[in-house]
Amino acid sequence: MQGRKIPLSAINPRSMKNDGGFTLLEVLLAFVVFALSFTTVLEILSGSMRNTVRAREYTEVALIAQSVMDQVGLEIPVEQGTTHAGESGEYEWEVYISSYADSAENAYSIELSELTGIELLQIDLIISWGEPPREKSRSFSTVRAMLINRQLSSG
Repeated sequence: MQGRKIPLSAINPRSMKNDGGFTLLEVLLAFVVFALSFTTVLEILSGSMRNTVRAREYTEVALIAQSVMDQVGLEIPVEQGTTHAGESGEYEWEVYISSYADSAENAYSIELSELTGIELLQIDLIISWGEPPREKSRSFSTVRAMLINRQLSSG
């Protein structure tokens, strides 16, 4: 049996077009979809990087605040009305020590300090970092109880 030859006129030209692959329009549309998807992924990654840097900064600030607050009373003298400043790497800090301000809810703290010999001091810490106009700062506050220095009379 010999191979049968198909005349060229029997071939449908439209069927040849459909077997030829993608059209230019389909390729352009696929490229646009890819570009939009890639842009979205880049936005998500850049947002993640910003959040990671911000979280690192806030973690470092919290650790520095804990360290500075631990120094109050040891290396930083606790005296009412004083201010102390320092730096830790790219972070600058200032400590303000003042008398604890009474509120209406806590009106008896002065009477309590006179009776017990304990004075309440408020310690405020401000940590700042960065360059203007993007300078950032965080503040921390605590209350420290200190014994009032008394002269004991011997009798």
